[in-house]
Amino acid sequence: MGRSLANAMLNLGISDSVTQALYDFGLSLEELEEYESDAGLGNGGLGRLAACFLDSMVNLNLAATGYGIRYDYGVFEQRIVNGWQVEEPDDWLRNGNPWEIARLELSQSVNFYGHVEVDAFGRRHWVNCQTLYAVPYDTPVPGYRTNTCNSLRLWAARAPRNFDFSIFNTGDYINAVCDRNVAENVSRVLYPNDNCFEGKELRLKQEYMLVSATIQDILRRFQLIDDNGPQRMDYNRLPDKVAIQLNDTHPSLAIPELMRILVDIAGLDWYKSWDIVVRIFAYTNHTILPEALERWPVEMMKKLLPRHMEIIYKINYDFLETVAKRYPKDSERLRRMSIIEEEPVKAVNTALLCVIGSHAINGVSAIHSDIIRNETFKDFAELWPHKFQNKTNGITPRRWLMLCNRKLADLISSKLDDDWITELSKLAQLKGQANSKEFLEKAMQVKLFNKRRLATYLKEDYGIEVDVNSIFDVQVKRIHEYKRQLLNCLHIITMYNTLRNHPGADVHPRTIMIGGKAAPGYYMAKLIIKLINNVAKVVNSDPIVSKKLKVIFLENYRVSLAEVVIPAADLSQQISTAGTEASGTGNMKFMLNGALTIGTMDGANVEMCEEVGQENMFIFGLRVNEVNALRKSGYHPQKYIYKIPELKEALEQIRDGHFSPDQPGLFKDIYNSIAFDDRYLLCADFEDYMRAQREVSAVYKDKMRWAKMSVLNILSSGKFSSDRTIAEYAYDIWGVKPERHIALPPSIPRTSEQMPPGHKRTSMRRKSLGPEQGGRPTTE
Repeated sequence: MGRSLANAMLNLGISDSVTQALYDFGLSLEELEEYESDAGLGNGGLGRLAACFLDSMVNLNLAATGYGIRYDYGVFEQRIVNGWQVEEPDDWLRNGNPWEIARLELSQSVNFYGHVEVDAFGRRHWVNCQTLYAVPYDTPVPGYRTNTCNSLRLWAARAPRNFDFSIFNTGDYINAVCDRNVAENVSRVLYPNDNCFEGKELRLKQEYMLVSATIQDILRRFQLIDDNGPQRMDYNRLPDKVAIQLNDTHPSLAIPELMRILVDIAGLDWYKSWDIVVRIFAYTNHTILPEALERWPVEMMKKLLPRHMEIIYKINYDFLETVAKRYPKDSERLRRMSIIEEEPVKAVNTALLCVIGSHAINGVSAIHSDIIRNETFKDFAELWPHKFQNKTNGITPRRWLMLCNRKLADLISSKLDDDWITELSKLAQLKGQANSKEFLEKAMQVKLFNKRRLATYLKEDYGIEVDVNSIFDVQVKRIHEYKRQLLNCLHIITMYNTLRNHPGADVHPRTIMIGGKAAPGYYMAKLIIKLINNVAKVVNSDPIVSKKLKVIFLENYRVSLAEVVIPAADLSQQISTAGTEASGTGNMKFMLNGALTIGTMDGANVEMCEEVGQENMFIFGLRVNEVNALRKSGYHPQKYIYKIPELKEALEQIRDGHFSPDQPGLFKDIYNSIAFDDRYLLCADFEDYMRAQREVSAVYKDKMRWAKMSVLNILSSGKFSSDRTIAEYAYDIWGVKPERHIALPPSIPRTSEQMPPGHKRTSMRRKSLGPEQGGRPTTE
């Protein structure tokens, strides 16, 4: 989420007034903003994307609510100690949260454990459960100069009984508050380490609490707004009033939870309930990495959520019946498409549950959507081709240009009407300015201002002085092998070797910044951070090399830091192996702020290339079809290592302790992972990556050419507004019409014609679905 103060003031149009008022009191708005903590509500690009989507939904006057968990501690505060990542609690609520409003009266009960009983009428009841309460806290999401304000509703876990006085009186003071502590652990920490059973179970509890409380809250709202007279809970009308977007597999249990409520509590027929469920839910897939598609052990599900496990079995049985009729005698297809996996352990494949239980499935870039259609969910796309579509991700230009790069926004506004900030495609009208020397020089001045601002930050926080005339080369994202921070590191080592061996080499100075967090239980990612920091120490302390090369690991990378780094970047590294990155949104933020991209044809890079032209990016590496062909034919990294001397030298330095003289074998696991496995094809792409990096240096020397490419990137980024993305979701999936209404100043009286129209859902939604559309016929 980042910080809220500056964003709220921008959207409300009061930034200048507040700045002046504070100045009159002798206060600084910038200093005040530093007191606000980044909200610890999400992890990586997926969490930030949700925040952008909330901003765009309110900007388009869609009546929408975002749901999540109010974690006591966010993902974690990253500290670098002796080069290693050390996780510290992200106590973002330590000073309270002035933006939230507790809605205690809307708390929902959430059950776990227990067992299922069948009554005399054949109805099933989930009984003898452990219960906790989910307490909602609402955070306002104001629109940019609109009259709409939506909410982000976050659930905090609370025990039904905070204190057992009878136990306390026996002298057992610890167990007197045991129930409270056990319950509150559910919302204590974002993403507990799930390398152990307890961590996995806690994470499953988190996901179920989120969906159970949310579904109950949605049905409560439906009861209030349903205009069907005294028959307030006509569930047949639910799909006309409610659309639920599943943001990846984490909320997948919402599907069986709504089925449980409709069948067990409301008493609806199973197949009628299923028709309602499928029409309400839609699923966005955000990753194709097998390890990231959640699977829950059946035994854990049976223990924690016994009724839901029964419902999932029934959903799977009905679905496989449909598949068997369509593809008779194809047992292998049945095995592939089953929600229940038998190996290596019996588990629930939540991605398949989402696909089966949703009326629409989308990827988040054109290439990613092709992959899920033709590879990840190929069998399902053959069965239900109408369900699959693409919705390329986007970013909010309010935060990621107007807020974080005001000078660039002002430069654009000097040539365009101010409505470009809500219609970003209008930037294309300025493409003629890419041939204006005056405009290019002003754009370069803006970039230099932002680089100086970042240089000041690096000096104050890291004690490192950087040359603002050097190339600011940035790779900031979650640390993961597929994102290939190691490929960046190999380039740094090669550049270091070149400068050591040829001090007079014509190499343009670079400041290379890498930032991101590794999951606490991800050994290799944490070792990569250690390698980057050790390489940085060697490079920065070398009197010869450090004149032309500086390496900085940006500790505790977060939204507020991104707002300083991204406007200052010259080069954006988006170098994942082709076919592994679903979309990416960091690439779009850098593009919008005038950084040039060095990257593979992966994720949204492909569409960025289509918008700005390949001549204005630095594209390298194997394409998706080439990656697949290489792996199929048999990939041998040693072949590349022995053929490319620079690669061989860099890997041997990593292996032999050049960057860890006190622990010579420290990085052998990294060496072995590249030299003998190289799952993400670093060796195969290394040579072309080095070619692209040399091209970067050559182009940067021609200042006007670089400036023109930079400006063309800015002016070609209109497609990547999250306003466009959300409008597509609204039209194609949710069945509502987004509208933009400019707010009138409060001093002007409003007539009825000037009031924004209501948000009543239209009849554009799906009708009842038959078997061929993924539904089931009703028994009525």
